[in-house]
Amino acid sequence: MSNPTIEDALKATLSDYRLTRNEKRALSKLLEPFLDDHRQLAYARNFAFKLARDELSGPQNAELLDWLEEVVKVLQPRANQSAQAAPAEAFFSPRDACVARIRRHFQSARKSVDVCVYTITDDRIKKTILAAHRRQVSIRIISDNEKSDDLGSDIEQLLQLGVPVRVDRSEYHMHHKYAVFDQQQLLTGSYNWTRSAAENNEENFIVTSDAALVKSFRRSFEDLWSRLET
Repeated sequence: MSNPTIEDALKATLSDYRLTRNEKRALSKLLEPFLDDHRQLAYARNFAFKLARDELSGPQNAELLDWLEEVVKVLQPRANQSAQAAPAEAFFSPRDACVARIRRHFQSARKSVDVCVYTITDDRIKKTILAAHRRQVSIRIISDNEKSDDLGSDIEQLLQLGVPVRVDRSEYHMHHKYAVFDQQQLLTGSYNWTRSAAENNEENFIVTSDAALVKSFRRSFEDLWSRLET
């Protein structure tokens, strides 16, 4: 279970008995691959306590305990954080004001939105995407090449107005319908981002902050975005 990289990082931060903001950020980044690995995190916490015990005979015990407290905060498993996440919700068209919910997520986004949808023809959603884009939210859109050429599609206009867009180039369809907001919240389901879906179709989507699901969809988006690079 030993991890020399994490051990070296912890030893380095202990050198001045302080865990600075930059050190905390670097340690968090180093731990990203292990955030769902409770055994690895437990090992890292045990190693931090071992380092502290070895230093307790020194004259700076108070500073040492402060360092240990900050390190343990970083080494808590992600499950402790996700337990406080908002509960998942389900929405159904045409009765649950699905467009309003999608727009609200774009309006609340602070840093990024990754959209992977079959088509966008609902101008109300397009306008909200553009508003988020104008306030410097990083937006990326993946869509289907055939549907992007349809009459009423908003994909080409979004691209012309500076929103990064990629489409598949195959005989098959890019048929996903999901979006990830600020890398923390997932919206996914059968719901097409169209007027028909909002007003007539029987469709659905869920909204969840489940860390494992968000991570899986983020990985899928990054893979598809890379494969569609031109």
